[in-house]
Amino acid sequence: MSYKKVDLSFQSCKSEYPVSDVVLFSAPLDTTTSYRPGTRFAGNAIRVESIGIEWYSPYQEKDLKDFDTVDIGDLELPMGDVHKSLDIIYHTAKQIIQDDKKPMMVGGEHLVTLPVIKALHEKYKDLRIIHLDAHTDLRDEFLGRELSHATVLRRCHDLLGDNRIFQFGIRSGDRHEFEWAKTHTHLQKFNFDGLEKIVEEIKKHPVYITIDLDVLDPAVFPGTGTPEPGGMTYKDLLNAIQNFTKLTNVVGADIVELAPMLDSSNVSTIVAAKTLREMILLLHTQKK
Repeated sequence: MSYKKVDLSFQSCKSEYPVSDVVLFSAPLDTTTSYRPGTRFAGNAIRVESIGIEWYSPYQEKDLKDFDTVDIGDLELPMGDVHKSLDIIYHTAKQIIQDDKKPMMVGGEHLVTLPVIKALHEKYKDLRIIHLDAHTDLRDEFLGRELSHATVLRRCHDLLGDNRIFQFGIRSGDRHEFEWAKTHTHLQKFNFDGLEKIVEEIKKHPVYITIDLDVLDPAVFPGTGTPEPGGMTYKDLLNAIQNFTKLTNVVGADIVELAPMLDSSNVSTIVAAKTLREMILLLHTQKK
């Protein structure tokens, strides 16, 4: 795979592509955002703020400098063209997967998850998704669109089928989404209760983890397009990531829906950067 050498990378993620086990990239799609836009600026905002966080994680007792990660920067997505943008993300993820590396994506709006799932499902037919979010994202269409950040997990279900998607922290959605989830996904409202049990049940399957950062309470993470009160603490999220270390085949991950300009303190961006550090280390060091 060829890529542009980026001048600004996340932390110490400056390895060459051929030797890297994890490939970090950002997908600045912000086209179907339905309330407050700005997620397309997340990738580079996180890169800038990463200078202020340590490379070492005391939570996992691992250091980014000990692993080969390449940051290939923002994908060049045509503004306003959803289908072409998703196609570019898909082909990027497909190449990373074909090269036996793991994609670590930064959104962008949550719709960017779909093309990565499509690429992974072509290789891993028994793929599972762990989904942390404030929102169900299970509408069949939203504002006339079948492709939307509000429909992304429904479109993922179209690919994976029943009992392959495990949702936690959900506290907002249309009534029909919650009813639909009862027979098609595992949906835990309000918190991460039961996550440890689900991890144990699916730990031998290939797993993709998607974290919509609005799963966090707005007091912790105000810089997002659709904030929902009553969310999780950052410590809750860290505990969830610790649970993920028990998985044996995490094949990729993303963090999405940071809108950095909506939090002038930049604290939301720093929270996202620390979460990204933990997820990169998770992809590198999961148990085999």
